[in-house]
Amino acid sequence: MGSLLSAVFLVGVGGGVLAVAWGGYRSGELPFGNSGFRAFRPTREDNPFAFYTALVLYLCCGFALAVWGLLLLLGMAPPLKLR
Repeated sequence: MGSLLSAVFLVGVGGGVLAVAWGGYRSGELPFGNSGFRAFRPTREDNPFAFYTALVLYLCCGFALAVWGLLLLLGMAPPLKLR
Protein backbone atom coordinates (compact mmCIF):
# COMPACT_ATOMS: atom_id res chain seq x y z
CA MET A 1 0.00 0.00 0.00
CA GLY A 2 2.85 2.38 0.81
CA SER A 3 4.51 1.96 -2.55
CA LEU A 4 1.24 2.55 -4.40
CA LEU A 5 0.73 5.78 -2.49
CA SER A 6 4.33 6.80 -3.22
CA ALA A 7 3.90 6.04 -6.92
CA VAL A 8 0.68 8.03 -7.18
CA PHE A 9 2.31 10.93 -5.34
CA LEU A 10 5.40 10.94 -7.59
CA VAL A 11 3.43 10.69 -10.82
CA GLY A 12 1.06 13.43 -9.63
CA VAL A 13 3.83 15.84 -8.63
CA GLY A 14 5.74 15.09 -11.83
CA GLY A 15 2.61 15.74 -13.88
CA GLY A 16 2.03 18.98 -12.00
CA VAL A 17 5.55 20.19 -12.69
CA LEU A 18 5.14 19.31 -16.37
CA ALA A 19 1.81 21.18 -16.44
CA VAL A 20 3.50 24.29 -15.02
CA ALA A 21 6.23 23.96 -17.67
CA TRP A 22 3.66 23.61 -20.47
CA GLY A 23 1.63 26.58 -19.25
CA GLY A 24 4.77 28.69 -18.91
CA TYR A 25 5.93 27.74 -22.39
CA ARG A 26 2.58 28.71 -23.87
CA SER A 27 2.36 32.01 -22.00
CA GLY A 28 6.06 32.89 -22.29
CA GLU A 29 6.56 33.37 -18.54
CA LEU A 30 7.62 30.89 -15.83
CA PRO A 31 7.58 31.22 -12.04
CA PHE A 32 11.14 30.59 -10.88
CA GLY A 33 11.86 31.51 -7.27
CA ASN A 34 12.15 35.02 -5.94
CA SER A 35 14.35 38.03 -6.49
CA GLY A 36 14.46 39.97 -3.26
CA PHE A 37 10.91 40.68 -2.14
CA ARG A 38 9.14 39.89 -5.41
CA ALA A 39 8.67 36.74 -7.46
CA PHE A 40 11.18 36.11 -10.24
CA ARG A 41 9.27 35.30 -13.41
CA PRO A 42 11.60 35.20 -16.44
CA THR A 43 9.90 35.90 -19.74
CA ARG A 44 10.83 34.70 -23.18
CA GLU A 45 11.21 38.27 -24.49
CA ASP A 46 13.01 39.99 -21.58
CA ASN A 47 15.35 37.23 -20.40
CA PRO A 48 15.43 34.28 -22.82
CA PHE A 49 18.42 32.56 -21.17
CA ALA A 50 16.73 32.42 -17.75
CA PHE A 51 13.41 31.42 -19.33
CA TYR A 52 14.82 28.47 -21.26
CA THR A 53 17.03 27.44 -18.33
CA ALA A 54 13.97 27.35 -16.07
CA LEU A 55 11.97 25.50 -18.72
CA VAL A 56 14.63 22.80 -19.11
CA LEU A 57 14.87 22.44 -15.34
CA TYR A 58 11.09 22.10 -15.02
CA LEU A 59 10.98 19.52 -17.83
CA CYS A 60 13.85 17.42 -16.46
CA CYS A 61 12.47 17.40 -12.93
CA GLY A 62 8.92 16.66 -14.07
CA PHE A 63 9.97 13.77 -16.29
CA ALA A 64 12.29 12.39 -13.59
CA LEU A 65 9.53 12.37 -10.97
CA ALA A 66 6.98 10.84 -13.34
CA VAL A 67 9.38 8.13 -14.53
CA TRP A 68 10.39 7.34 -10.93
CA GLY A 69 6.71 6.91 -10.06
CA LEU A 70 6.12 4.63 -13.03
CA LEU A 71 9.20 2.56 -12.21
CA LEU A 72 7.95 2.31 -8.65
CA LEU A 73 4.66 0.89 -9.93
CA LEU A 74 6.61 -1.73 -11.88
CA GLY A 75 8.69 -2.63 -8.82
CA MET A 76 11.95 -1.43 -10.35
CA ALA A 77 12.62 1.53 -8.02
CA PRO A 78 12.80 1.94 -4.25
CA PRO A 79 9.71 3.43 -2.63
CA LEU A 80 9.67 6.71 -0.75
CA LYS A 81 10.23 6.36 2.99
CA LEU A 82 6.97 7.78 4.29
CA ARG A 83 6.64 8.05 8.06
